[in-house]
Amino acid sequence: MAKVKITELAETLLENFLKKNGLELYNVEFVKEGKDRFLRVYIDKVQGAESEYVDTNDCELVSRYLSDRLDEEDPIEENYYLEVSSPGLDRTLLREQDYRRFAGREVEVSLYAAYEGKKKYEGVLIGLTDDILSLEVQSALPKGKAKSKAVTITEKVDIPFDKVAKTKLKVVF
Repeated sequence: MAKVKITELAETLLENFLKKNGLELYNVEFVKEGKDRFLRVYIDKVQGAESEYVDTNDCELVSRYLSDRLDEEDPIEENYYLEVSSPGLDRTLLREQDYRRFAGREVEVSLYAAYEGKKKYEGVLIGLTDDILSLEVQSALPKGKAKSKAVTITEKVDIPFDKVAKTKLKVVF
């Protein structure tokens, strides 16, 4: 069975089960690494859930359920490992809804090529509207304009979304 069909099957098998358990599907991958194959399922809490984060009990619950359903369907001919986890604190934003959900949070943005002289941006996510990624970034004032070395200004930066390679949540302690 083709890689895409396996990920679609996993999505279909999990859809109702995740909803019933206050979870949602973040991403599914079926990849080959070395000689091994991995079916990786990333789950997240539904926005507004009692707990904001996925825990090991959630991962175990989903893993057992999906493993049983896949054993019934038997869609994968070769041996593989099933991994169920959360997307992590530094998750990559994949869908438009991720950009809405995490507006106001600090992010790291990597671009395919430099835009306005930079290939990486860090700042507070404003949002994604009409294929424009908007950030609030801190910039140091150029020498001569700042009376103190510690002066920074906040600017809004709009980046065409087709230039964005990856947007990740920044882990701030």
